[in-house]
Amino acid sequence: MEFYSEKQQITSIINAFKAKQLTLGLVPTMGALHEGHLQLVKKALDNNDKVVVSIFVNPTQFDNSEDLKKYPRTLKKDLELLKTVSKDRIIVYAPTVDDIYEGKTVSQSFDFDGLEFEMEGKFRDGHFDGVGTIVKRFFEIVKPHNAYFGEKDFQQLQIIKKMVEKNHIPVNVVGCKIYREASGLAMSSRNTRLKPAYKKAAPFIYKTLTAAKKHFGTKSANKVLEWVEKQFAKHDLLELEYFIIADVNTLKAVKRKSPDSYRKKKSYRAFIAVYADDIRLIDNIALN
Repeated sequence: MEFYSEKQQITSIINAFKAKQLTLGLVPTMGALHEGHLQLVKKALDNNDKVVVSIFVNPTQFDNSEDLKKYPRTLKKDLELLKTVSKDRIIVYAPTVDDIYEGKTVSQSFDFDGLEFEMEGKFRDGHFDGVGTIVKRFFEIVKPHNAYFGEKDFQQLQIIKKMVEKNHIPVNVVGCKIYREASGLAMSSRNTRLKPAYKKAAPFIYKTLTAAKKHFGTKSANKVLEWVEKQFAKHDLLELEYFIIADVNTLKAVKRKSPDSYRKKKSYRAFIAVYADDIRLIDNIALN
């Protein structure tokens, strides 16, 4: 498996691939890989000749310096995991901060048509400018035909699609379904930091989401919101930060379903953010 830490190195390799008319996939990650990441890589391998997996903990998308400091960094383990998927078709690009930002670790400012101000944008100042900056940079360096992102970060997925559209970037952005632990908990690198009691409690998040989906079939969005808030108010370990039912295209919260949502092809999704001790967990589920 090929490994590069400098953009000059990987650029020459990618130019050689392109000269051979090979298709190239990209799976951007922040490392601490788990089975959810490997599923993205496998999907990318199914549809491309070569796949670049980037491993980079991006400082500009963290609004909390402590969160950045505590984020798990497990490069050696990550490489061993990737070898179990493919030893000859994966290229790992794990740059330094200086290699990416060239001494100026600041975000570019983006206009995502308002998507950046909903949900996560209300709680994580500057987060999506950081995401847009690093993903755009990887697109410029790797020049993939296809790029793969998990739907756990659904808002991020929609924002990246918007960035590609508005900047006319020639890449196909592919959303991949959420990969879950046997308990239903959405796989996340943060799960490794959960204390045992909180790890045991955390599946309550997905259990509540699936119940909310059933309630949404007969109740308004506001009624479902009230019900979810009551469930977490009774929980001893988990603290609800937000629960929102939103239109998937605008990500704006809705109070009630459109009566002709089927005819207008409106789709809704429920989004949730929860604190398990000091670990922030997010999840979402399609409602129709």
